[in-house]
Amino acid sequence: MNVTRVRLLACVVIPLLAACDAEPSSPETAASVTYSCCEAQDVDKPYQPGQTLTVHWTVEPSDEPGGTPPQVELTARLTGPFATVGDLKAATEGTPSVPGLVTFAAAPVRPSGTPDERPVSTLVIDPDAKPGYYNLVTSVVDGGSTAGGDSIVQVVPKP
Repeated sequence: MNVTRVRLLACVVIPLLAACDAEPSSPETAASVTYSCCEAQDVDKPYQPGQTLTVHWTVEPSDEPGGTPPQVELTARLTGPFATVGDLKAATEGTPSVPGLVTFAAAPVRPSGTPDERPVSTLVIDPDAKPGYYNLVTSVVDGGSTAGGDSIVQVVPKP
């Protein structure tokens, strides 16, 4: 064989052999995760007016198969003050609205859906916030469904 034929054969055969060995490409699938609120240290301590409450969202692998994750939105808001925990619970059970309540809301968080992500929501408690019990309402909007929860946060007077 002459050199030209060897080169021509190499140009045709080598790419074909490489193509046979290559695995077919498939679209990347994201691991499916779920979100819930929050770490105990986020709510199990008193806050003072002017402080920031940080909600550390808990990320758990889901039993559902991976795929393209729907856009998830995490929200948090703090409403109060209530004089007692009983007043707060009564208000959340449908008792007529309580005058003088204020709400502090965190900007919505839209996590990417990766299992190693640690999303947080931040709520700045107004420097003029009154002491009392506040209802922390969190929600996870995932595709067309919404899940949420409530926690009680205490705001104490500044020393």
